[in-house]
Amino acid sequence: MTLSGPSITRRQAIAGAAATAALLPFAATAQEADFAAGDMAMGPEDAPITIIEYASMTCPHCRNFHKTVWPDLKANWIETGKARFIFREFPFDRPGLAAAMLARCGGDQRFFAFIDVLFDQQARWSQSRNPMGELQNIALLGGVSPQKFEQCMTNPALEETVLNSRLQGHQEFQVNATPTLIINGEKYEGNHDYDTLNSFLEGLS
Repeated sequence: MTLSGPSITRRQAIAGAAATAALLPFAATAQEADFAAGDMAMGPEDAPITIIEYASMTCPHCRNFHKTVWPDLKANWIETGKARFIFREFPFDRPGLAAAMLARCGGDQRFFAFIDVLFDQQARWSQSRNPMGELQNIALLGGVSPQKFEQCMTNPALEETVLNSRLQGHQEFQVNATPTLIINGEKYEGNHDYDTLNSFLEGLS
């Protein structure tokens, strides 16, 4: 996979570990901005199956997963309450980091809607000569003002939240490629097509 934009350094990734457990409250003022913190999840907490996806917003394989697998997975497993889905960021480059920050900038209620749009329009913004400009356009369409977009992109606590997700995935599950699925605490080694994944999940039910 060819990565666009400068890569995230090991130092930047490890810096995420310095984030405190309780993030500072960020009110929507001229200096501060709200963002969604913690795991971004769909489905009941007591579901018998928990699926964690580690994904990079600039990864074309992740885009393909969300285009061809995610709709059926969501409809047949998440929305039926048979599984809980957790999305965790694993950015490989600066545009991917910025896109993940934008999704959280939209807040809890709009997070997954931003993820859908960002994957759907991935080729447009990630391959642009001005990816930040394209991301700002997406933000505006999603109800995030230019002022709030700028606040989010320069928010160190938000950046650390996303980098912590990457660091956790690497340390806890040895994630080094995306998309990577962790199902009930174990790394899923099957093919990333719906039929294979569905058969695997049915075996756990």
